[in-house]
Amino acid sequence: MSTSDAVTPAPPASDPGVLTAAPPGDRTGPAAAGPAAASRAARWRRRVPLLVLLLGTAVLYLWDLSASGWANSYYAAAVQAGTQDLKAMLFGSLDAGNFITVDKTPASLWLMALSARIFGFSSWSILVPQALCGVGAVALTYAAVRRWAGETGGLLAGAVLALTPVAALMFRFDNPDALLTLLLVLAAYAVTRALERASTWWLVAAGAAVGFGYLTKMLQALLVLPALGLVYLICAPTRFWRRVWQLLAAAGAMIVAAGWWVALVELWPKGSRPYVGGSTNNSILELTLGYNGLGRLTGNERGGLTGAVSGGTGGFPGGMPDGGMPGGGRGFGGFGGEAGLTRLFNDSMGGQASWLLPAALTLLVAGLVVTWRRPRTDAARAGLILWGAWLVTHVLVFSLMEGIVHEYYTVALAPALGALVGGGSVLLWHLRDPRPAPLADGSGVGAVAIAGGMIGVSGQNVATGAAEGPQTAISNAAPVSGGSAAGAGDGLRPWAAWVARAGLAAAVLVTGWWAFVLLGRVDWQPWLRSVVLVLCVVGAVALLVPWRAARASRFAFAGAVAAGVGMLAGPAAYTVQTVSTPHTGSIPLAGPASSGGFGGMRGFPGGFRPDGQNLPGQGFPGQNLPGQDGTGQGAQGQGAQGQQGQGGNRDGGGFGFPGGGMRPGGGMPGEAPADAELVKLIEGSDRTWAAAVSGAQSAAALELASGKSVMGMGGWSGDPAPTLAQFQQWAQQGRIGYFVGGGQGGFGGRGGSSQEIAAWVQQHYTALTVGTQTVYDLSKPLP
Repeated sequence: MSTSDAVTPAPPASDPGVLTAAPPGDRTGPAAAGPAAASRAARWRRRVPLLVLLLGTAVLYLWDLSASGWANSYYAAAVQAGTQDLKAMLFGSLDAGNFITVDKTPASLWLMALSARIFGFSSWSILVPQALCGVGAVALTYAAVRRWAGETGGLLAGAVLALTPVAALMFRFDNPDALLTLLLVLAAYAVTRALERASTWWLVAAGAAVGFGYLTKMLQALLVLPALGLVYLICAPTRFWRRVWQLLAAAGAMIVAAGWWVALVELWPKGSRPYVGGSTNNSILELTLGYNGLGRLTGNERGGLTGAVSGGTGGFPGGMPDGGMPGGGRGFGGFGGEAGLTRLFNDSMGGQASWLLPAALTLLVAGLVVTWRRPRTDAARAGLILWGAWLVTHVLVFSLMEGIVHEYYTVALAPALGALVGGGSVLLWHLRDPRPAPLADGSGVGAVAIAGGMIGVSGQNVATGAAEGPQTAISNAAPVSGGSAAGAGDGLRPWAAWVARAGLAAAVLVTGWWAFVLLGRVDWQPWLRSVVLVLCVVGAVALLVPWRAARASRFAFAGAVAAGVGMLAGPAAYTVQTVSTPHTGSIPLAGPASSGGFGGMRGFPGGFRPDGQNLPGQGFPGQNLPGQDGTGQGAQGQGAQGQQGQGGNRDGGGFGFPGGGMRPGGGMPGEAPADAELVKLIEGSDRTWAAAVSGAQSAAALELASGKSVMGMGGWSGDPAPTLAQFQQWAQQGRIGYFVGGGQGGFGGRGGSSQEIAAWVQQHYTALTVGTQTVYDLSKPLP
């Protein structure tokens, strides 16, 4: 074994990031009582900031949680089905009758359904687990970063994650992203632990976490694999070939953790399980590789958003081109704007997670420069590689993918942003001055370099001068007293100090500039952008100057406070606004209304937003396009003729939509509440499916309102299910109560057989009007 491969000793017990037991001889006798009690008190003092962080996160994510109601009714209906039928819970069915599944793997539904089974089905019981996933993700981010950047770095990393606007949105919403984020952070923590002693079991645990991530949101979970594999292959303290087989063992654990459910679905007789929603051939493998896999990268979702028929989708009127949704194809990229490296900074995505993205990249580069000559197993550099590769991989994929991409996907960036901003700033803070500074060893100073006291680090800790530096369990690069974090052989060369100061100052400056730009895009709290810019400029100057005198170093501390407040003020304000606003529907957005919307995607004018905040004067242009015969799936379920728009001169109007479009905070046009009279009618049905309706959205609304199982024909994306023959058989067997005309589809438009079914029903059953709906009683055929 080479010197660089040797397992280096653990950090000294004096490191405040390490809790060590007292030697046996110190545990007895009256003389030992005083030091032991002092040690316990110091330990609790170190834990107070963490408790404050986690308690604050819990309050932030749980506050008025039920204001969003069911949030995404599509997933809420699937959770309800899981509380009514175990088979529906296992497969992730949209309905308790097990007609069709949601278009994702079901792990997040299992978590919410388990909570709803225990506490009863309600908004709280399905959203509280999501909020707790957020608290857990913050705790694990802290724990992972703490192991290479110390307590302060961990606290700051957790705080940045908690205050990222899109994180506050998704940890209060019932989409799969909350559980996915928790599982991926768990995987990163496990790899961090594995790096310390080349532990196979920790690496296997990381693989299992990623496998369960696949069961939560399919291939998106695999985006962390380059980061996890790369850092272990480079930095683990063991021989190269042992690293290789350990990674293979982790891959095996991942396959087992995900593969059992895939095998179950594929081997289960198709006639006795629900149709795999989102697939074209009732296969979970096809869904993984197609609509939810390569299709997201290439833009060819095999009918999901491309080449849609004129039936209308997602509540859009029949007759709109491409099914009423923006087409796919090169450069389109779904709802997030045009594909390209600037996508994450555009009008619709910029305010979600990009506030600290320039700073994170700056700190990553500066951190790698100053740690480049350290040993291969250096802990700080390993942390930078892990989280830097995580961030870069996600940024590139989300920026360049040409298929469906939604703004809320960027929640996956938040843990890496927190780790790089928290850990990177503390690392550079310790390296910024080659000589020990009186305040450099204060436990709160490093955090203040970015957070500005916003995470509750006590000023008393600074005054007492409790030593702190990054915990380095996989190398001997532990920081010396005085705050330096130089690794073995690294030294504290003047150039490294200048790189550290310049890196900190540049990170603060670029954040201030970018926050000034983002805050200028909205007509909301206009005073904030100037305050943020001034604070960041002052803080950057203070961090750049090499203060020499002991008293002068206090200016660096004051500058750190200004920088921290300035950097976090923008995202924190957006987060508070997000928490105070109910969010519903399919495509939620964090923060106040943006002026950009979709940015002029194909099929939509610029300025249209999917979260219910359409802009005046930029509605859909009226084109008087015909809807499909008999069952147009437009707003309010209109029939044979799509209504003419108003020339785009109403607030969010056009194509027959009322002015104003969608409800604030989320949703899609036409996602209206279920008709009360129709709900009352189907509540009296005892059939397997109380009703059949075109599209998953309409089915979900009826299920949540009535508590009954409703067949959502075509599912979310116009799936070829059921076939006409299947529907005829079920209707004649008395398994379907009513057929509801019109309806709201999903977002696709493969057409399926809904039109054939509607025509057959019209020919064989009598129509009646219930409320605003045309309904056919399938127990009463025409004579």
